[in-house]
Amino acid sequence: MTPARIAELLQPFLAPIPTPCHSEQGRRPGEEPAVLSSTQLQSISTYIDILLRWNARINLTAIRDPEEIVTRHFGESLFAAYHLFPGVYPLTSVPPVVKGSDRATGRLADLGSGAGFPGLPIKLWAPDITLTLIESNHKKAFFLREVARSLTLTDIDIQNVRAEDVTQTFDVVTLRAVERFADILPVAVRLLAPAARLALLIAGTQVPTAISSLPKLSWQPAIPVPQSQSRVLLIGTSSQQ
Repeated sequence: MTPARIAELLQPFLAPIPTPCHSEQGRRPGEEPAVLSSTQLQSISTYIDILLRWNARINLTAIRDPEEIVTRHFGESLFAAYHLFPGVYPLTSVPPVVKGSDRATGRLADLGSGAGFPGLPIKLWAPDITLTLIESNHKKAFFLREVARSLTLTDIDIQNVRAEDVTQTFDVVTLRAVERFADILPVAVRLLAPAARLALLIAGTQVPTAISSLPKLSWQPAIPVPQSQSRVLLIGTSSQQ
């Protein structure tokens, strides 16, 4: 798939969410839709090629259509990246200050990373973060290493372990399409550093479960994922201590 087509498909996921008091014509500075760089788009194209090739041998995703892979997997993942690390694009601009740095930095862990979503697209969006992909399946972990190598990504730690066995803490923890959702939530929150964020890409019907299971997190309102009737991004922040 051409980078131009990828950019076209991803555009709805990288635009500000309209609000009643804030029309498209009246956006404030910094609220224009994001434009991915040619390098980012080429990396996504390469990633898709690798995913389709590997998917013929091991079950990484039930989605086989390349355009649907872009919207369902990359679109949703970059939607999360857009809200977790706003203002990072384009790479030639000055990103926001995060934790005393002039780059969008921090330690992000993606639990049950599977085919790499949302962790790897978030890394493409914010290349200065330190990314940990946690995947217990050996073949999927090997696939993740192949993608990271092919895209020449740095500061990536792929841990072929169960999330319950991870002892580090992180500034951001992401969770998407995992089994035993209610059971993994306490594991995810244990990995949060003080004032860290837990980002969940889930069905809207799962929001009450997340909020009731983790009442100590401060939850933002769920944000609907574009082009989906049920998917949302839910972000909770841990306490300072």
